[in-house]
Amino acid sequence: MIRKQFKLSEKQVAALRRLAAKRHVSMAEMVRQAVDYFLQMAESANAEEQRKQAIAIAGRFHSGRSGLSAKHDEHLAEIYKK
Repeated sequence: MIRKQFKLSEKQVAALRRLAAKRHVSMAEMVRQAVDYFLQMAESANAEEQRKQAIAIAGRFHSGRSGLSAKHDEHLAEIYKK
C-alpha cells in the first residue's frame, strides 16, 4: 500500500470515526472503501454515458444496403467469408 496524507474537516472526521466504529473497521479502511465505491460509481456513470451516446446515434447513418437489419446475419457471413 502507498501512504498518503489528506486533510479532512472536523465534521468529516467525526462522521468517519462514528461509521468506522459502527462497522468495526479502522478509519483508514473506511477511506479505502469510500475511494473504491467512488471509483466504481465513476466507471458506472461513464459506461452509462457511453450507452446513452450509442443509443442516441443508432439509426442516424445509412449503410447503403437494403434489408440490413432483417438480414444482418447473412451480411455478416458474407463479410467474414472475405
